[in-house]
Amino acid sequence: MRRTRAALVAVAAGALVLTACSSGGGGGKGENNDAKQKQDKSKTQLQSQITFGDAAASTGPAEPIAGAEQGGTLHALERDSYTHLDPGQIYVSNEGQLATLIHRGLTTYKLDSKGNYTVVGDLATDSGAETDGGKTWTFKLKDGIKFQDGTPITATDIRWTVERLFAPFVTNGPQYLQQWLANTSGSDFRKLLPDGPYKGKHLPDSLLSTPDDKTIVFHFPNPEPDAPYLFAMPGYSVVDHAKDTKEKYDKAPVASGPYMIKTFDTGKSMTLVKNPAWDPKTDAARHQYVDTYDITFNHQAEDSTKRLMSDSGDNQTSLSFANAVDPDDTPTVVGTPSIYKRTVAGYQPFVGEINFNMNKIKDVNIRKALALAIPTKPVWQALGASYGAEYAGGFISPTLAGYQKADPLGKVAKPDGDPVAAKKLLTDAGKVGMKITYAYINTTAGQQYSLAIANTLTQAGFNVQRKELPSDTYYDLIGKVDNPYDIYASAWGADWPSTLTVIPPVFDGRTIADQAPNYSHVNDPHINSEIDRIKKITDPKEAADAWFQLNTYITTKVIPGVPTVYYKQLQIFGSKVGGVVYNNVTSGIDLTKLYVKK
Repeated sequence: MRRTRAALVAVAAGALVLTACSSGGGGGKGENNDAKQKQDKSKTQLQSQITFGDAAASTGPAEPIAGAEQGGTLHALERDSYTHLDPGQIYVSNEGQLATLIHRGLTTYKLDSKGNYTVVGDLATDSGAETDGGKTWTFKLKDGIKFQDGTPITATDIRWTVERLFAPFVTNGPQYLQQWLANTSGSDFRKLLPDGPYKGKHLPDSLLSTPDDKTIVFHFPNPEPDAPYLFAMPGYSVVDHAKDTKEKYDKAPVASGPYMIKTFDTGKSMTLVKNPAWDPKTDAARHQYVDTYDITFNHQAEDSTKRLMSDSGDNQTSLSFANAVDPDDTPTVVGTPSIYKRTVAGYQPFVGEINFNMNKIKDVNIRKALALAIPTKPVWQALGASYGAEYAGGFISPTLAGYQKADPLGKVAKPDGDPVAAKKLLTDAGKVGMKITYAYINTTAGQQYSLAIANTLTQAGFNVQRKELPSDTYYDLIGKVDNPYDIYASAWGADWPSTLTVIPPVFDGRTIADQAPNYSHVNDPHINSEIDRIKKITDPKEAADAWFQLNTYITTKVIPGVPTVYYKQLQIFGSKVGGVVYNNVTSGIDLTKLYVKK
């Protein structure tokens, strides 16, 4: 979960310094706020069930983009440089975005012109063939898939890609696949192949077999119905076994996608050019319209927003892959029609939560009183109001497959909280005046919204003591199992569009440990047993329905915390950038569809 942890620190801690937009939505300049919010909502879409594509859905070329033109240079204004380019080391979101241009894996996500997402075969002919109740997954490689030097990609490369993940130098990427194969958790998986493939040893055929150059078979000890999602993670993209330079590969990887790296000056700039060995007939998801990507770093959101708002010179052919519109400029952006039409908006995978420390607050009625009283509007405002957040009814994000809209605690209906109902519960429990230690992050916005929450809890009859925590060590402090706080905020985002990467890590009582994401320390037998049961369901829709039923149980019966907001993002681009679509899976502009308008 490192990508999620790293991202949530950046999103949760960084976003807390954002200022709220005026009038709740940031309309500005005389625009009707309700109309603006409706416009914004039209730019986002709740996630329907994602399907696993067959061979037909996985066959290239990708669906043409209306009006697309070949050629030109796009300029990308990014805040952060890329620390890792080796697929095995990629886990954070901005590197994952870049990976959609330069790397390919067994599967990928295809977003069509109607807004539908499908997991399709990328290097593979389809999204995988499942047998043995979901324990065995077979992939066949397409013809014509090559690395940038024209070398064919074979099953040997896929085996090598998997086996090198066990090597001790690969420490930053996802660990799901390794743990699934080793049937373990944590870093124990390395015992399966301690040196990776570098000393001539390999995984046994009983776990991973490659009977010919085109076939890869994974034999998992347990059913893994989410395997097509897993193999679409950038961290499992293919590595050229013949050119694997171990640690050095992280700065100079061999491309398999439509673009390859021409130059990279760490912390300053990167240039991408077309990969001549990429064949569009093999790729159902990507395009190669742009000639060159000129990427520069160290552009804060304020800088990139103002440049793109100006739409002058090179800014016309510019965008930011990852930067959102700066909150201070949001009122102007959404209130100026000529600028607002150059924006896209969508969801990020994160859900905010105020955790209740169940080691300290054991009475479910007290937890329910807290949940009813806590206002979520101050958090919503701190994230930029309707352009940065949406009120959450549960712990499962709208970006997840089969999302079901619900509000079992009434937090969407009453974002200001319900201190009257909360005080009745507190009175009935004989706990009026109960002391609550509320730990909050030390930022300007963190102080503001925590004060608003504390005031409402006081109205409900709690004796609230706020405890300020430094932003740089906030998650370290609340991540301790024996932390001294009663309530504290966090955020969690899925690694792929399945609740398998949300409910188990956040609410499985068997995962309680220092720095583990079960921040509430909930350990409920029904939750634990349901997690084990649902993991074995091989039908994606049935599994999604079961996860949402469990979400309702957690939200209403256990109440380990209260969901606050679903994270969103507004992005802006230059007037000569075409094909701009927001992708809820990659949490930003879809880089596979862009072109330059002449």
